Amino acid sequence: MKGEMKELCKWVIDTARKQGASDCRVRMSRNRSVEITYRDRKPDVIKEAVTRNIGLTLYLDNRYSDQSTPDLRKPELEKFIERAVRNTKFVEEDPYRSIPEPAYYEGKKDIDLQIYDGNMAALSPEKRHKIAKEIEDACLDEGGDRVVSVEGGISDDSWEEVVMNSQGFEGSNRATSCWTGASMTARDEGDRRPNGYHWVGCRQMEDVPSARDTGKMAAIKTLDLLGAKKLPTETLPIIVENRVGRNVVWGLLSGFYGGNIQQKRSFLAGMKGKMIASNKLSLQDNPFIPRGFGSRLYDGDGLPTKPMMLVNEGRLENYLIDWYYSRKLNCEPTTGGTSNLVIQPGQQPVSDLMKNLGRGILITGFIGGNSNEATGDFSVGIIGKLFENGQPVQSIAEMNIAGNHLTFWKKLIALGNDPWKYSNWLTPSMVFEDVVVSGV
Repeated sequence: MKGEMKELCKWVIDTARKQGASDCRVRMSRNRSVEITYRDRKPDVIKEAVTRNIGLTLYLDNRYSDQSTPDLRKPELEKFIERAVRNTKFVEEDPYRSIPEPAYYEGKKDIDLQIYDGNMAALSPEKRHKIAKEIEDACLDEGGDRVVSVEGGISDDSWEEVVMNSQGFEGSNRATSCWTGASMTARDEGDRRPNGYHWVGCRQMEDVPSARDTGKMAAIKTLDLLGAKKLPTETLPIIVENRVGRNVVWGLLSGFYGGNIQQKRSFLAGMKGKMIASNKLSLQDNPFIPRGFGSRLYDGDGLPTKPMMLVNEGRLENYLIDWYYSRKLNCEPTTGGTSNLVIQPGQQPVSDLMKNLGRGILITGFIGGNSNEATGDFSVGIIGKLFENGQPVQSIAEMNIAGNHLTFWKKLIALGNDPWKYSNWLTPSMVFEDVVVSGV
């Protein structure tokens, strides 16, 4: 299949050049996905899909367009390319749009990232049904008479791509993923019906946690929401649980993107080399983590990937700048987006962090919210647990935290030893001091 994909990509490039394109980039992908969910102890959703697609990026007289089609028959592709080239001629000129020069493709690693599991393709329908059923059963058993409804399931994907451009870049990749989990609605006081969930994903089937453990955890996470109340506004320490850490990191990360910097919409513009957080924060983009969800050998421009520090002990080291915005900013490109985003963890488990703090709030979920990439201001709703003497004493809901990322991250005082591994954002639990938690 890979050989056939390469030949077709080469043909597309040749055809586009013959039609008048100055340069072009083509990406061909194939994906197979299967999803099974159980509800009321019987199958609720059974879906399987195989998709193929060609994405074509054209450059023509300082003009640029990005178009795609699922029809891979050569006669239809030829018509598609002809239309795409013709339509590109009507796009407004942009002299900064180009394909990176060949020298930028040098240095691509040739290593096995272990992101493809051949056994996943052999996963039988019977095995998928068994996993989904066990997850739902475990959630129902743990939830007991508090359960209103449960949906448990499994989904898995097998994906491959070939990428080429007219400047000589060639790249190929294939990956698998499997996600299992459940969501549960519980019966609470009055007409409250809190909903909780627990989903985990892995590149390799052997790393997927047991179905019963996954279903049980979904019920535990939901039952933890029972009896939640809004408390009086208070300034106290908070712990952001590892699995929801990305909800606060993404607002900080928005300031790193070259597009926001160039368009003067980044609160971190001009901050390179300066302290933007406490020295507890070290943030790295690492594309070479074995079995990582973001692991890759090349980025969206075809540039070879490499580990890169974004924040080193609180100091901003690098921005996320793709080829296009590097030309507009007159600087060298780094990469346009993150691969595996890693926050250097600490040494203590959450239980010890809670004991050390005595009283505070463990945030286990976020609701809504917003973050202004231009100013760094943010506001978000939270749910979680109030703890005293290191022990949870009350579920909380309908509360809010707000602030500015440039001051908020300087309140980071400790990190847990528990980076969340079921994501391409490996965030540990994070402790912030003196945070205003708004309530009654």
